[in-house]
Amino acid sequence: MSTDIKIDTWLTDMDGVLVREGDAIPGAAQFLDRLIQKKRSFLVLTNNSIFTPRDLAARLANSGLAVPESRIWTSASATAQFLNDQAPNASAYVIGEAGLTTALHEIGYTLTTTAPDFVVLGETRTYSFESITTAIRLVEKGSRFIATNPDVTGPSPEGSLPATGSVAALITKATGVSPYFIGKPNPMMFRSAMNKIEAHSESTAMIGDRMDTDVISGIEAGLETFLVLTGSTQKDEIKKFPFRPKHVVDSIADIVDRI
Repeated sequence: MSTDIKIDTWLTDMDGVLVREGDAIPGAAQFLDRLIQKKRSFLVLTNNSIFTPRDLAARLANSGLAVPESRIWTSASATAQFLNDQAPNASAYVIGEAGLTTALHEIGYTLTTTAPDFVVLGETRTYSFESITTAIRLVEKGSRFIATNPDVTGPSPEGSLPATGSVAALITKATGVSPYFIGKPNPMMFRSAMNKIEAHSESTAMIGDRMDTDVISGIEAGLETFLVLTGSTQKDEIKKFPFRPKHVVDSIADIVDRI
């Protein structure tokens, strides 16, 4: 993509780009202010399906970042939109938190353990043997298997936590059925976000901190890609990947003047 094309729409990851362990990354507030000042359309994207957009807006506000809930797009939001497009008013058995169950209720889905059309796996901090067993048996009986995102671990102050991808692997090993993952790096996550705000790939940029999710899915969706070095992927790791972001910058602060 030519660098002289004006970027009208900005998609940005949240953790590692705007915030880190609950604190705003320097430059994040100025970035958001500049978007509003220049009247640029934007969405904050996250693979986290635990929280609703309202919850995440409040968490960002506590970090000093003003982002309306209408400008937050989660893997749960994208999953709900996908399911609504595929099978409106259907039913699902859900393993997940309020972010996912709320999104499915809002599209008119019935949550049930009785012959659901789908088993939908999201992130939770309370995975139980009983719920995983139920999911396995329902998939074995023919419920279609969907997962909000493929992330295998999540961060915590004490170290890694098992995330959606790890539990999905357990269910797949037991059933022989792989889920369809909606969140990053599936470019569908970006396309659904762009559809929400009527954006076009030719004039949209993606800012992320992970080569294996943010950058690759941005490339596959045809977007201008920025990798910031304030999160997961470090500069010396970029060469390990067979693809490259269009731009590599130290932090979100280095993008403010490009808006």
